[in-house]
Amino acid sequence: MGSKEMILRLQDVSRMYEQGQETVRALDNVTLSLEKGEFVAIAGPSGSGKTTLLNVAVGLDRPTQGKVWIRDHYLNSMNTHALARLRLEEVGFIFQSYNLVPVLNAEENAELILLLRGVPRQKRKTAVLQILEEVGLAGLEKRRPSELSGGQQQRVAVARAIAAEPALVLADEPTANLDSETALSLLKLMEKLNQEHATTFLFSTHDPRVMKRAHRIIHLVDGRVDRDEPQPSHG
Repeated sequence: MGSKEMILRLQDVSRMYEQGQETVRALDNVTLSLEKGEFVAIAGPSGSGKTTLLNVAVGLDRPTQGKVWIRDHYLNSMNTHALARLRLEEVGFIFQSYNLVPVLNAEENAELILLLRGVPRQKRKTAVLQILEEVGLAGLEKRRPSELSGGQQQRVAVARAIAAEPALVLADEPTANLDSETALSLLKLMEKLNQEHATTFLFSTHDPRVMKRAHRIIHLVDGRVDRDEPQPSHG
C-alpha cells in the first residue's frame, strides 16, 4: 500500500479539556494515518476518545497539540470557514441518529451536499438517483424520513455521504440504532461502496459486527492508541 494516496494523517495529537479544577486528556499523543481505500474502525469503550478523535480529524475540534492533514491540506493553519469548506469538499458523514432533514424526501436529502457544493441540477439528479439505486432505495426516492424504516433512513444517510465522492467518510457508531440483520446489510453495502469506489471509511464503534468487517482496527484506551492491527483478509 506504500504508493497509495494518504487521505488522513494525525501526528502526535493530544486534546485536553478543562473540567472544573481538572485537566482531562481526551486524546494523548495519537499518531495514525489512513491511505486511500482503507476500511478502518476506531474501537474502544465509551470515554476512550473515539468521538474526539473523529472531531479533531476533520477540524470540528482543534488539537491542543500535534498536527492534522486531510490529503495535502494542513488543518492546523486553516480558519473556521476554510475548514467548513474542506469538510464540504472532502468529507462525508454518517451518524447513528441519521441526521436527515424531516421535510425533505430521500432524493432531496441525498443531494444536499451536492446542492451546497453548487453542482448543476441535472448532474445532481443523475448522481443521486444512481447512488440511491446502489444503496437499495430505488422506488423510494420520494419518501420522507418518517415514511422509511431506520435501516432505510441510514441508507439515505450513506447515499448523502458518498454521493459527492468524498475522499473520506466518517461513520460515528452507524449501526448503533439498527437490529442485527439491518446492521449487517448496511455494513455489506458500505464494504461494497468501499471496494467499488475506493472510498476511505473511518468508523468509531464498539459494535463487534463493525469490527468484524473492518480491515484494520485501531484500539483506543484512555485517549491513547493501544493497538493498531490489520484484520485477516476479507472477501
